[in-house]
Amino acid sequence: MEMTQSNHMSFATDPLHSSKTGGTAVTILCCICATPIAPNPSNTCPSCLASQSDVTRGISTEATLHQCRGCSRWHQDAGKWIGCELESRELMALCLTNVSGLKKRKGENDRVRLVDAAWVWTEPHSMRLKIRLTIQREVLSGTILQQSFVVEFIVRNQQCIECQAAFRTGAWKSLVQVRQRVNHKRTFLYLEQLILKHGAHRGCLSIETFKDGMDFYFPDKGKASRFMSFLEDVVPIKVKSSKKLIGTDDKSNVSNYKYTNLVEIAGLCKDDLLFLPKKLARSIGNINRLVLVKNISNVINVIDPLTGQTGIIESDVYWRDPFRPVITAARTRLTRYVVLGKDPVFLERNNSKKTVGKKQRSKLASITAARESDLGTNNSQIEERSHIGYLMKSGDVCLGYDMKDCQLVDDEAEDLRTAGKMPDVIIVRKLYGGVAAGEADAARKRMFKLQKLDIKKGEENETRGKKARKDVEMEKVDEEDFLQELEADKEMRTRVNVFKSEVVATKAEDNGDDDAEDEDDQKISLDELLDNLILDSKPDEDDEMAAEDSGIPGLMLVREGERAARDNITYIGRDEALNVKARDTAVVSSEWGKEFES
Repeated sequence: MEMTQSNHMSFATDPLHSSKTGGTAVTILCCICATPIAPNPSNTCPSCLASQSDVTRGISTEATLHQCRGCSRWHQDAGKWIGCELESRELMALCLTNVSGLKKRKGENDRVRLVDAAWVWTEPHSMRLKIRLTIQREVLSGTILQQSFVVEFIVRNQQCIECQAAFRTGAWKSLVQVRQRVNHKRTFLYLEQLILKHGAHRGCLSIETFKDGMDFYFPDKGKASRFMSFLEDVVPIKVKSSKKLIGTDDKSNVSNYKYTNLVEIAGLCKDDLLFLPKKLARSIGNINRLVLVKNISNVINVIDPLTGQTGIIESDVYWRDPFRPVITAARTRLTRYVVLGKDPVFLERNNSKKTVGKKQRSKLASITAARESDLGTNNSQIEERSHIGYLMKSGDVCLGYDMKDCQLVDDEAEDLRTAGKMPDVIIVRKLYGGVAAGEADAARKRMFKLQKLDIKKGEENETRGKKARKDVEMEKVDEEDFLQELEADKEMRTRVNVFKSEVVATKAEDNGDDDAEDEDDQKISLDELLDNLILDSKPDEDDEMAAEDSGIPGLMLVREGERAARDNITYIGRDEALNVKARDTAVVSSEWGKEFES
């Protein structure tokens, strides 16, 4: 009888049995605060469990980041360096990879989830970065705790491999020598803009300029090969490569070489006058042998100035049998003409017996012009067809080749010119702005600017005296001629980055009075200029005062949290950062939160 009663009592007090039979669940008191709770393995209520447990155990709160002072890149791992802006998502991902304990290790059953990460404001000169992390961890079965804490990163200066090599003499492994056998540098000025737009010079240790070309030094063979592939896509070239043995290890069978690559660019430039061989002229559409170079890319585009017919000369075709231009588009070979009138010309068929397209047919015009130097002296006029006649109107100034007074380098072409079988004048391009008006400060009033590479002069260019001054003057002349070409060719401007200059506001007002019926589609407009960069612009007075107060020379001030807002990352500002605790008290979460994506 006693045994039956005791069994009955123990069975009634079993909480599992009472819940299964539908009776009232048994509760116990929390061992810390004595609050009635459901039984659990720790016999502790969630609030006391959160106050007693450390969710952040095993997670580091301090770490070190290395930044290169020369290129401002951050060290990732295994010698890799990446460029990241402050407060960016890329830099946040780099910081999270340096926090140990966030990733689950093998053999551990703890489940940790990163819920949120936010930037915390720090002093600009403190060499510190702070982020506030919010994580969740399952302490007991079914109990999820959430806690926020601050991780501080110490920024140390360390040179990257490229910057280290830049300070050492002879540290390059591969040299790319780009050469063009002409007496001007307009092609290299254009190539410089293409390199800047596509970032092809990244990874280059240094760049040197010479009279007939440029040298690019690279730390390895792969980067030099990528650069030569870029050159092959933008200009017609041929490459010769060689290597020199620096040292060898017989035991490991490892050799150290230095590679030299000679890249020669075709000796033709924009607006050069060509007299094509008969076979070549027939192979590209039976075009007239006397043509102008329209533009240079990985192929050579030519155009007949009298009919507007175009043709393409492939790079391999040119290098199979190279030829020189009969007249180079130098300033000394071009003559200024003033347009007196024009009459449209409609051709039904060109030299290849093909029908002329409507677009090209409408561009031809017969231009009546006179030399600018002859105005007021004599009444001599010329009348010739031009492929850019649609751009002209009375009073415009253009450049052209005077075929009567020039001498051609090709004997056959010279015989045809002497016999009068060539046009008297070939119009090359139209002049715009202050250059057309002959203003002395036309270059300063130009509405656009271009970027430049960081180039140092080679040993051949380090001369002094009259020769050095003459070289500087020739460089300025070549640069001005290139800017005039760029100003008159819309297709050429689409391939480079053109930025607004400081006089763009006044130019905009002047352009507002232009004739709405102007058919000139080559004239540069404000819509083509980039707004992101205004060269030669001065900082605001407030920014200058703030930079002086910070004590950091060359400091670029950016609004706090602006970059983080673009990447949808929380940013804790200066005032709120004072109230941020190093570690908040853990709280109970009812469910797992969404994992933070870095």
